[in-house]
Amino acid sequence: MFKKILIANRGEIALRIIRTCKEMGIKTVAVYSTADKDSLHVKFADEAVCIGKPQSSESYLNIPHLMAAAEITNADAIHPGYGFLAENARFAEICGEHGIKFIGPTPDMIRRMGDKMTAKETMIAAGVPVIPGSEGLLESVEEAKVIALKMGLPVIIKATAGGGGKGMRVVWEESELENAYNMAKNEARAAFNNDGIYMEKFVEEPRHIEIQIAGDQYGKVCHLSERDCSIQRRHQKLVEESPSPFMTPELREQMGEAAIKAASAINYESVGTIEFLVDKHRNFYFMEMNTRIQVEHGVTEEVINFDLVKEQIKIAAGIPISGKNYMPQMHAIECRINAEDPYNDFRPSPGKITVLHIPGGHGVRVDSHIYAGYVIPPYYDSMVAKIITMAQTREEAINTMERALSEFVIEGVKTTIPFHQQLMRDENFRKGNFTTKFTETFKLV
Repeated sequence: MFKKILIANRGEIALRIIRTCKEMGIKTVAVYSTADKDSLHVKFADEAVCIGKPQSSESYLNIPHLMAAAEITNADAIHPGYGFLAENARFAEICGEHGIKFIGPTPDMIRRMGDKMTAKETMIAAGVPVIPGSEGLLESVEEAKVIALKMGLPVIIKATAGGGGKGMRVVWEESELENAYNMAKNEARAAFNNDGIYMEKFVEEPRHIEIQIAGDQYGKVCHLSERDCSIQRRHQKLVEESPSPFMTPELREQMGEAAIKAASAINYESVGTIEFLVDKHRNFYFMEMNTRIQVEHGVTEEVINFDLVKEQIKIAAGIPISGKNYMPQMHAIECRINAEDPYNDFRPSPGKITVLHIPGGHGVRVDSHIYAGYVIPPYYDSMVAKIITMAQTREEAINTMERALSEFVIEGVKTTIPFHQQLMRDENFRKGNFTTKFTETFKLV
C-alpha cells in the first residue's frame, strides 16, 4: 500500500480523499494556490505545498509544479480527484516516468475514452448501443447537411474533445445548421484547442443515467448500479439520485451488462462511469466514459454502503476487486450547492461566508470545504457543498432533503439552496416525471 499520497486538487474532493487516506493509515499532501491558502484541505492534510498563483494554469494545471511538490514531499502516489488533470493522459504518463503511481487508469485508457469519436468506435466494436451519427469527424458544413438530412432532424453537433456542454449545439431546422456548425467548431477550438466536431441524432425526452463501474489490474470488472443525473442546467448536473425513478430491474440488468462490456473493451482499471442517454421507450445509448471519480460518487456510496475512493486507491495499489455487482439498498439524492444567484441567471457569487450552519440528523451527509469566515475565490468552479440524503424510499429521501435544506444556512454570498428547495416541492420532480430538459421550463419563484 502507498505510504503518502499527494492530492492534485482542491476543495471538497481534496478533503474527501484526505479523509479516506487517514482511515487507511496513508499520509497526505495537499497542494494549493495562493487563493486557497486558508482552505480546509490545506489544514487537514499532513503536509501542504503552495504550487502557484490563483489562476488554474499557474497552479492546479501546472504539471511541473505538481511533480516538484510530489518529489520534495516523497509522495509515492498522486490522486487527481475530478476536473483539472484527472483525465489528462500526459499527466498520468509523467507520473509514471517519475516513479509515482497515478491513482486512475493508464494513459492509453484515458486517451481511448477521452476522445469521443474514438470512444464511440470502441463501443460499437464491443457491442454497446450507441447513438446513430457521423462515422468520423465532420469535414465541412456540406457533409454535415447531408448526414443531418439522412438521419433526420433534430441532430446535435458535439466537440470530440468536449465536456461540460462546451462545443455542443442542437439543430432543429436545416436553416440553423451552418451557424450551429461554425459556433460549435469555434467554441471547441477556444475551449479545448481542438476544433474537431461530430454529429449525432438528437435523443428527444432523454434521461441521463450513468453506471458506476470498477475494474482491477487483473481483468475483472463489476458495476455498482446507476445514478440518474437528468436534472441539469446547460448540460451541468444539479441533482443526482440512485436508484433512478425511471429504472426497471430489466433495464438495470441490461445497462449494467453494457457498462461492463464497455469497461472490459479497454481492460479498464480503476473506478469510472459509463454515461448513457435513455429515451422515453427505455432504449439506451452510450454517451461517454468518465475515467475518474465523479462529483456524485457519494450517491452510490450511500445506497450500497461502499467507499469508492478507498476502492480506487486499493485498485491502484494492485489489490483485486471482488467482482461482485452491487444493487441499491437505499434511496439517495444529492443536491449540488453552488455559490450562484438562482434569481439572477445563476450568476457566480464569490465572496466571504459570514454565517454558516451545516444541516445534520439521520440520513444527511454534507461534503464541503467551507466554514464561517471562508472566502470563496472567483477563480474556480462555484460548487461549495454537496448535500446527500438517504432513506428507505425516494419519497422519504426527498422529505429529508427538504428538511435538511431548510436548516442549511449560508450567508454573505448567494447560493442555489432556494432553487433546490423549490425543486424538492415540485410535483413532477416528486413523481419522477422529468428529463434533461426539465429546468428549461422550471420557473423559480
